[in-house]
Amino acid sequence: MIAVIAVLLAAQPAAKLDTAKIEQLTGLKGKLDEKEGAFKISYPRNDIGSTAAGVKLTPPLGLTAWAAFSGGGAHTMVMGDVVLTEDQVNTAMGAALDNGLEVTALHNHFFWDSPKVMFMHIGGMGDEAKLAEAVGKVFATLKQKGDVPTADIDPAKSTIDPARLDAAFGKKGEFKDGVYKATWGRTTKVRGMTMGNTMGVNTWAALAGTDDKAVIDGDFAMLEPELQDVLKALRHGGINIVAIHSHMSGEQPRILFLHYWGVGPAEQLAKGVMAALKETKTKS
Repeated sequence: MIAVIAVLLAAQPAAKLDTAKIEQLTGLKGKLDEKEGAFKISYPRNDIGSTAAGVKLTPPLGLTAWAAFSGGGAHTMVMGDVVLTEDQVNTAMGAALDNGLEVTALHNHFFWDSPKVMFMHIGGMGDEAKLAEAVGKVFATLKQKGDVPTADIDPAKSTIDPARLDAAFGKKGEFKDGVYKATWGRTTKVRGMTMGNTMGVNTWAALAGTDDKAVIDGDFAMLEPELQDVLKALRHGGINIVAIHSHMSGEQPRILFLHYWGVGPAEQLAKGVMAALKETKTKS
């Protein structure tokens, strides 16, 4: 009986995309590529007004956000590239993560652009309507302005307490020139040779300022399956993500890196990093 049901299901035509529904849920018009079976919606960022080395950047020159859907029904895939100003990145990322989408890369496409433009790549698989609704929520953030976590901090005048950070991180860090730094290494192999902490396969956190108001920045080394949970943990801790990319090619297992930045009470920032670190297999 099970075999018969499987044959009947296989014989049924695959679900097609409901393009009108996608347009309704995302609030954007799209175009169907019948050959590839993909439907692509676009959001031209005419509102940014950015220039790169004196050149006015327009949507056809790379300032168009988009998302493309394929499959249909319960078996739909979406991929997209979201064009953002720096202050919009983490709001858009939160909308993606909170609504079941994955964030797979965050980087720049230009030099010398002002205001700075960032590109966040998203993806997801599942129910067509839920994915379209999630994409719509991400694109809705493009109309919003975000806050910049500024702080008047000079590491040379830092009074941060290293002992309290040692306790928060569960290990002894280094304190030099007013900056506290903790590092966690992990390993991978490239062409059969092992790479570890000293060769850059590590997570680190650096803090400066005071116990009440500090800045934290750092780098996170993760396996691919760890990325989404690390992103969620850092964002939940009020820490901003500033880049997601790779540092190597051909390594096994593959290591992804993200860079982060946050401002707030020192111990609170440290706890945010530790919460993210617990989502990885990194050892002290």
